[in-house]
Amino acid sequence: MSAPVPFPMAPPVSPPSESGLEVALDAVGTVAIVLGVLLTLVASVGLLSLPDVLSRMHAATKPQVVGLLLVVLGGALHLRTSVDVWMLVLVGAFQLVTAPVTAHVVGRLAHRGDGVRRDLLHVDELADRPDTTDPGPDEPEADEPEPEEPEPATRGRGRDGGGGGVGAGGGGPDGDGTAGRRGRDGAP
Repeated sequence: MSAPVPFPMAPPVSPPSESGLEVALDAVGTVAIVLGVLLTLVASVGLLSLPDVLSRMHAATKPQVVGLLLVVLGGALHLRTSVDVWMLVLVGAFQLVTAPVTAHVVGRLAHRGDGVRRDLLHVDELADRPDTTDPGPDEPEADEPEPEEPEPATRGRGRDGGGGGVGAGGGGPDGDGTAGRRGRDGAP
């Protein structure tokens, strides 16, 4: 008897080799992601440990935005496809647009209320100027009349005191009092 003939095996397929540029881009992307995560961690520790609203606002905006931009940059260097890169560019752009606006609003509201420790401020530029551009939620606008007291509601009657009418509890077109209370399929 003859020895069995082994099946001819194809040579192993090696993965496509990465060029030196791709390896360098991956390394730079990884470093950017790690730095971004560390900056975001510093921002979260600052939010928990700083004493007042303005200090926390500083920690929430500056290192957090830079950290997110570094993560976005690292992700773009790793992914390198146009759809992914443009999506990450939009994420970074929205963060750059919304973070300063949010910080400004939070700072103004904190200064208006009792959220600012005045002993920690070196200069308080808003102390001598009252904020007249936007009254608080409890103060009416200057050109707006005082709100009137609402009329007491009467159950089952309209403003003229009469009963009935469509939707007022009286008989509807079917005479069963369900006008205006039917679902999508017409069932009560």
